[in-house]
Amino acid sequence: MFILKKILAGLILPPLGPLILIALGLLLGIRRPRAGRIVAALGLLAALALCTPVTVKLLLEGLENAPPVDEQALAKADAIVILAGGRRSYAPEFDGETVNALSLERIRYGARLARQTGLPVMVTGGAPKGGTAEGELMKTSLEEDFGITPRWVESRSRDTRENAEYCAAVMLPGGHRRIVLVTHAAHMRRSVEAFEAAGFSVVPAPTAHLLNRNPDDSAIPSLPGMSSAYAGWYASHEWLGLLAYRLSR
Repeated sequence: MFILKKILAGLILPPLGPLILIALGLLLGIRRPRAGRIVAALGLLAALALCTPVTVKLLLEGLENAPPVDEQALAKADAIVILAGGRRSYAPEFDGETVNALSLERIRYGARLARQTGLPVMVTGGAPKGGTAEGELMKTSLEEDFGITPRWVESRSRDTRENAEYCAAVMLPGGHRRIVLVTHAAHMRRSVEAFEAAGFSVVPAPTAHLLNRNPDDSAIPSLPGMSSAYAGWYASHEWLGLLAYRLSR
């Protein structure tokens, strides 16, 4: 089921999803020109919408709605949970493997909160594609780069829902129920749902926002580019994940 979900997501999400629509439209146009043009146009519009800052912003506004964590909420928490975001399998400068940029952004903020609060830390992430588990790589980075030793390392999970379930199995019996959850702002909504369903009380601690709310940067309209294309992919991935959660209930 996990592999099937990944295949379906790859076929639906950009860049492949819109390209498939365009290709289907061109093929359909051989026998049914009008229908083919409509399908190809839908694919083109989807491709443009998912890399244009204005439309990408609309997608992100429904995801990045958790405010920055405050000191009062932190004071009531029992632990910090940092979610993995992936690994870099070829990192010869680190003698093999290491965390990728997404995981590193989460680790950096989690380490900051750990120093600020003194709360114990859980890192969670498996190895869905083989190699070293992301949780183990996160532990190494926390210790070597930030001087923080996590109390727990979860290294079996393959997705956000399993992150929550496996963390619950370890933390809830020990009374660590109210957690500070560290992940990307766009990933927070889906993560909170998963961890609350697993029995946690969640204090969201979002980091690495894709949606720029700085008014000084919005005076000049932006054109489609690499950053907006990535943000569009990330946002559509999260909306697809939320839809999958609804359908699986």
